Amino acid sequence: MRLLVGDIGGTKTALGLAETDGGSVRLGETRRYPSASFDSLDQIVQRYLLETGAKCRFAVLAVAGPVHDRRCETTNLPWVLDAEALEQSLDLTCVELLNDLEAVAWGVPILGSDDLAEIHPGDPGSQGNACVVAAGTGLGQAGLFWDGLRHHAFATEGGHSDFAPADDLEFALLTYLKSRFGRVSWERVVSGPGIVNLFDFLRFHHGVQAPDWLQLAIDTGGDTAATIAQAAADDRCPLCRETLNLFMRLYGREAGNAALKHMALGGVYLGGGIALKNLACLRRGGFLEGFFDKGRMGSLMRRMPVRVILQPNTPLLGAARFMALQ
Repeated sequence: MRLLVGDIGGTKTALGLAETDGGSVRLGETRRYPSASFDSLDQIVQRYLLETGAKCRFAVLAVAGPVHDRRCETTNLPWVLDAEALEQSLDLTCVELLNDLEAVAWGVPILGSDDLAEIHPGDPGSQGNACVVAAGTGLGQAGLFWDGLRHHAFATEGGHSDFAPADDLEFALLTYLKSRFGRVSWERVVSGPGIVNLFDFLRFHHGVQAPDWLQLAIDTGGDTAATIAQAAADDRCPLCRETLNLFMRLYGREAGNAALKHMALGGVYLGGGIALKNLACLRRGGFLEGFFDKGRMGSLMRRMPVRVILQPNTPLLGAARFMALQ
């Protein structure tokens, strides 16, 4: 089966052509487009089809947001996607929408060892449920139910659950963010915008200003979260280093929360661009300290493998595999 597959996120939209044969997937003609530069998904798909000359009858599109009744209001884009409307506007026989992290979860079982980086080995040969937690433009989460033979992926919106502080600094963080946003979800602290929120809080908490060179980089409209993370990695800014350390501890805590709720003895998989770009920081200890810090459940947490997804096309592979298994 030949499919148009897509990964529609708040920052970028990736499209490709997939050939499926049973559970195997071959992917080609992948292209990426800045999502916010287009008024609709239709425009991006039409541009892709024009550029590639691709022709197919079926499409599976992974979308950053909850999917219900074949429709999705994207979380970080002002778009409403409707599968039936897309079939008509794109002249396709069938369009399927699924949550982007559900697509990642469908792709996890076909990833090879080169597609993953191990952060914690867990128990050798452990089997069971698994979960995916991905910090990027937002905080996506999905589960994989283990039936004894294979995993079945399902979507969640766990990243929008309430943030829970664990010490005095985090209580101060919660108070600060409540004054800005009202309700505070985990996505407010564990995401790209979350890194910026943590940086702003620590500036306020310590009563300090950002270095002039960093403020200039922020003011000129670059990726503030990436600038902060790079400054921390280069050890150029103590405030940035503190920000990233706090971020990693919180990321570990929430990944551990998801792992507990899914009883993820089959593995915890970290997706999204932040983990991929900050592997050295993930390995330094703050993430795993937060992940293991579950009181009486600490020994259970250590049995769970933790791996970072290195394969950037996992949502596209997973979208194709989802369709192939229907």
